[in-house]
Amino acid sequence: MARLAPARYKQLALDYGMIFVLVALGAGFSMATIRVGYPEDGGAARALARQIVADFGSGVPVLLATRDSAEGAGFASAFRERLEAEGGVVLGETQGTPADARRSLEALVHGQTLPQVIAGPQAAGSDVFLSANLAKIHPALAEVPFVHPPGETWPVFLTQGNLLNVATQIVVIALIAIGMTMVIITAGIDLSVGSLIALSACTAAALIHWAAGEGAPADVGLGVVVGACGAAILLCGGIGLFSGVMLTVFQIPAFIVTLAIMLIARGLAYKATGGQALGSLPDSFSWLGHQDVGGIPLSVLLMVLFYAGAYVLMNYSRLGRYIYAVGGNLEAARLSGVPVNRVLVAVYTICGLLAGLGGIVMASELKSGDPKTGQLYELYVIAAVVVGGTSLAGGQGRILGTLIGAFIIGVVRNGMNLTNVKPFNQYIVFGGIILLAVLLEKMKERFVKA
Repeated sequence: MARLAPARYKQLALDYGMIFVLVALGAGFSMATIRVGYPEDGGAARALARQIVADFGSGVPVLLATRDSAEGAGFASAFRERLEAEGGVVLGETQGTPADARRSLEALVHGQTLPQVIAGPQAAGSDVFLSANLAKIHPALAEVPFVHPPGETWPVFLTQGNLLNVATQIVVIALIAIGMTMVIITAGIDLSVGSLIALSACTAAALIHWAAGEGAPADVGLGVVVGACGAAILLCGGIGLFSGVMLTVFQIPAFIVTLAIMLIARGLAYKATGGQALGSLPDSFSWLGHQDVGGIPLSVLLMVLFYAGAYVLMNYSRLGRYIYAVGGNLEAARLSGVPVNRVLVAVYTICGLLAGLGGIVMASELKSGDPKTGQLYELYVIAAVVVGGTSLAGGQGRILGTLIGAFIIGVVRNGMNLTNVKPFNQYIVFGGIILLAVLLEKMKERFVKA
């Protein structure tokens, strides 16, 4: 057993070694995005309220100024509760534009009450009305300070909001990459997934508009939305099934079949919407792309659920073993009794279904069906799979490795956006990533043989 241990560690390094690349990328972008940030959460609001009472005394009259946002509302609620508990007084609250704050101050002046302090998040105090224009409302206001939570030096990349943003941005890529991993493990390829994203989104939107008839599409019921989304996903699954049949029955190379389907599906997406993005969709349609559970986006939870299921399928099911067998040696698998054709049809069907689901998630985020969506996504998906350690030669790959690869793609995209890398330079970087991933695969093959 001792002699097997080094080989096992070696295989683990090959399967999941890219996690070190992910950590290194995260560390690099963290260092590159260190900024002074000003918190706007409940904890910062409560700390600010305590500090105001400590500096100005109990009973201090305060005007609370926040932005018109969910974060601003949360800040205001926490601040008011803590200030009143400490003995302070909130004279008034203002949310929104400088004009809104000016009206609030004018109302206080008219009522012959003036704040001793104006408090709120730093962003609310950056407007001119909290400095030069105060004296125009009342001379005494020129001496009123604006107090906000102190700044914190922290990498923008590592903020909770940004990390959730990275996870949300990779959902579509990661979901489709599950099916693409199965396809590539069988030594195949599917170039149609980007177009299937568009076809799914446009089909669902078109069905909702059709079901609405003369009425408003935004008013259709939840049943119609679910039915339209289900039909769109099944359509993409059927196209994946067709690709598998063309590959197995007619022996047409996967590259050619899926290239043709890529063009056909994109054309059908344009046809379904008349070449225009279909909006005016019901709120229930955007539920998947915008709702969260305990602060975690629902789409991210969906991604985790699918990866857990795919992990079980690939590691503990007969179909998973068959997929690896077909990719490792197709003829040997056939002679061993593996239903090769059925396995190939199954993986392309699964890939199509997941592309359809990815299209629904993307359309839900955008709340529209746009035939231009999903462009170049086939490259992002293939890059995620290959970067995650799946061999283009087939027979090797891990589902969790694919998830790591998807996160690498997401981190690189997010990091380049945060560091203001121009879009055309981003294309160059992603092309380099794909090339580097293939080179790493070749080096890995040599390492295995060594």
